[in-house]
Amino acid sequence: MKINLLDSDYVIISHGHLDHTWGLPHLINLITEAMIEKQPCKKAELVAHPEAFSLKLIPEIGPIGSIVSVEMLKHYFSLKLSHKPLWLTPNVVFLGEIPRKYDFEAKNPIGKTMKDGEEIDDYLFDDTAIAVRSSKGLIVITGCSHAGICNIVEYARQICQEDRVYDIIGGFHLLNPSQEQLENTVKYFENLNPDQVHACHCVDLPSKIALSRVSNLVEVGSGIVIE
Repeated sequence: MKINLLDSDYVIISHGHLDHTWGLPHLINLITEAMIEKQPCKKAELVAHPEAFSLKLIPEIGPIGSIVSVEMLKHYFSLKLSHKPLWLTPNVVFLGEIPRKYDFEAKNPIGKTMKDGEEIDDYLFDDTAIAVRSSKGLIVITGCSHAGICNIVEYARQICQEDRVYDIIGGFHLLNPSQEQLENTVKYFENLNPDQVHACHCVDLPSKIALSRVSNLVEVGSGIVIE
């Protein structure tokens, strides 16, 4: 894609699971090689929820969180760990911790995490997203939406003070959802009426079919370019 990662302004972490953090060691390798070879290298700001780098584990599997510690990350990035929304540009905002407004979402924990030295169920309070203000309405870009896709979109509308939603792009965490969750999500999307929806990973076929009945669900796949 001819994008120079050494010229990045920000690295945004959606949440702390391995499939959303294990690219960091490769980026660190790239940065380290550039420093050794005295190549130009911008020190990007790494933005995430403060709990994104806490221990995450599934007892029968083991750790499923970041393999790079906060202390290590400080050598390569300027860290901005925040519960609260952070405006990256006048029109792009990191949403921080998502309020759990709708009780049909985010009901089940995934493994365990550590808090105040105690092992507790992990409800992924570090899960977050990005919202972009455009002339046609909001574009919401999610990771997995463990916080709930409806919770995320609703919070983005609140923070940006914009009711119109142009596009929702990313994972919706609708893999074999309960009937209650799917029905309420479909109802939310029907009322929301976004111009288009790009449902990516963590959305099964029955959920896509259900969403397509009430919204403009656009085909999405690796290599797609969205303007």
